[in-house]
Amino acid sequence: MLPIKTLFLFLLFSPCLLAQTQKVWLDADTGNEMDDLYAIARVLKDEKIELIGLSSAHFNNPDLLVFDKWNAYDTRGLVTVEDSQRLNEEMLEIMGMMELPHPLGADRQIGRAWGGQEPRDSPAAQAIIQAVHELEEGEKLDILTLGALTNIASAIILEPSILPSIRIYSLGARYFLDRKAWSKNEFNIRNDLNAFDYLMDLEKLDFTVMPVEEALPLQFDREETYGNLNDELPLEKMLADRWREQNPQSQTRVMWDLALVQAYLRPDLSEVLTVNAPPENKKLSVKIFARIDAEAMEKEFYEVLRRAPNL
Repeated sequence: MLPIKTLFLFLLFSPCLLAQTQKVWLDADTGNEMDDLYAIARVLKDEKIELIGLSSAHFNNPDLLVFDKWNAYDTRGLVTVEDSQRLNEEMLEIMGMMELPHPLGADRQIGRAWGGQEPRDSPAAQAIIQAVHELEEGEKLDILTLGALTNIASAIILEPSILPSIRIYSLGARYFLDRKAWSKNEFNIRNDLNAFDYLMDLEKLDFTVMPVEEALPLQFDREETYGNLNDELPLEKMLADRWREQNPQSQTRVMWDLALVQAYLRPDLSEVLTVNAPPENKKLSVKIFARIDAEAMEKEFYEVLRRAPNL
């Protein structure tokens, strides 16, 4: 039998015996803009969570039907979720993490253009369901979504029993603190309004939203970013190249997705407010991230990026 002092020290320095590491799933429309890759890199480098999956999300929008270009892409023949999947796999390959589950998401919204809640089944939706079923008793899965909410909404519609075991943290929509008013006229929400409305109608869902206005202060300068990234390290070169290839004309970029990730991973760098949900939905209230410390978020991003191993 261990002496009391030895047993105390053993427990003190054995966090796994005292608390389980939080399991996290990241769902990203990585192909859409450059900030997704920065957000994914930040999560993959985090040592305090257990990332158990990275799924790809579509970024379908009407412009794809009527314009020749979307960002740097030719729209002809573009399957948006496949481009998100390609970039996810490229980053995992660079980081030596291909063993992490990285299923393909849905290629379009739930329901139809006029509404509806018909799920869009996909490997991502099924993997999320499986991940929840494999949780230990009392555990919850935190799901971070950087784009359209199709995959997680589909997972819940297909398997409603997972609802009590998940928390969702999403970038999207607009909320005006001064007027206490919502607007759904925002890119991520417009790409699957049906999914957002479905989730906002789930009164028992633990749902935290980062409205785009609250992410706006986190802006990176192009030349400072290039200077902070080392092209001799594959991961950092991938991040710099994404800016060079996708938005070379932009002197600054809002790092929308990174703001959500930082607010989640570093609760001290933002506030969480409980506000009224949109009046047309069934939820009475929803939590939002607000008033972020953008300077600290940017500084901490580079500090985490440089942690060993450098890739």
